[in-house]
Amino acid sequence: MKIALGVTGGVAAYKAAELVRRLQQEKLDVQVVMTRSAQEFITPLTFAALTGKKVITEIFGPSGAEPANVESAIEHIAVAQRIDLLLVAPATADILAHFAQGIARDFLSTLYLATKAPVIVAPAMNVNMWEHPATQENLEKLRARDVYVVDPDEGYLACGMTGAGRLAATDAIVEKVRAVLGLRRDLEGRTVVVTAGPTREDLDPVRFLTNRSSGKMGYAVAEAAARRGAHVVLVSGPTELPIPENVDWIPVRSTEEMRTVVRERASGADIVVMAAAVADYRLAATQSQKIKRGDAGITLELEPTPDILGELGREKGSRILIGFAAETSNLAENARGKLTRKGADMIVANDVTQEGAGFDIDTNIVTLFLRDGRELPLPKLAKFEVANRILDQVLEIWKA
Repeated sequence: MKIALGVTGGVAAYKAAELVRRLQQEKLDVQVVMTRSAQEFITPLTFAALTGKKVITEIFGPSGAEPANVESAIEHIAVAQRIDLLLVAPATADILAHFAQGIARDFLSTLYLATKAPVIVAPAMNVNMWEHPATQENLEKLRARDVYVVDPDEGYLACGMTGAGRLAATDAIVEKVRAVLGLRRDLEGRTVVVTAGPTREDLDPVRFLTNRSSGKMGYAVAEAAARRGAHVVLVSGPTELPIPENVDWIPVRSTEEMRTVVRERASGADIVVMAAAVADYRLAATQSQKIKRGDAGITLELEPTPDILGELGREKGSRILIGFAAETSNLAENARGKLTRKGADMIVANDVTQEGAGFDIDTNIVTLFLRDGRELPLPKLAKFEVANRILDQVLEIWKA
């Protein structure tokens, strides 16, 4: 998700640097917007270094210079359309007044008017300014427009006075962001084991059997579960993906290796999500030397690999078990059959021949097949969003 962080001119502006880091830990893409006054307290370079992005400071460029192109001239509209949230911290009495009156005097106040995304303000100012009727009236106007306000803390202020006006704690601001964006912590205290990616079954020292799985769906589930507070164990076949933060990552290569790790870790898990596309067959006898090319064809004898999902289903206990089915035909029939045979609580099935639902892409089109007979088709979504929909349903199963 993308958010714009507005930083305005107050002593608390330096705290916005730590806030950027905390927002990044929530996997949020942060675009910093600074007012001219904010730059008197902290430099744009600080935020540029933290975010790796240009910090927006002016509508028309430095000192009213002409914009370099049309895109920069209407940048506030582009930012307004692509963000999921506008957060202003610290928010001065001045910016609150401009927001409340609808005055667009700079990039930040113009962005406020141009965006339809939710808005959060975290005020910080002198206690007298905070308590002034004008400030309180402006806050009431903003609240009436569904602007979320993170009230300031009380304590010793930079001006030497004591009272309300100190910028709220970073934890409180981040918690409000989580709540507004729906970044839930509803899996805290749960252990989730997720498998991802393909497995490889050796034919000889240089060749192996595998499939086209990239691991993106399983990694998305692991990341989503971790962000929702779970202790996540990610058992991964060979992939080229970055390891999600805050997960225990265990690399494996073959189906047998995955089976060993999963059975060991599943014993202490509340939820097991088998998103890996394991190889279904392996060579009955792996060759110790490279198989040489000849003029005639060769026949390879294959045997089934271990059925990890089926084994877990037979020993499921109170765990919630989720399986996946990548199909090319008869989606519902095959998914229902797998649900019954494997003893799972839900099968996440997709037709990999559909555009937007195949391998090694960032979207998926799935249907959730449940033991109570329901089928929940989802539209084409980003795999991270699919992952959250799966976890939402897991919690529904848990409640039931």
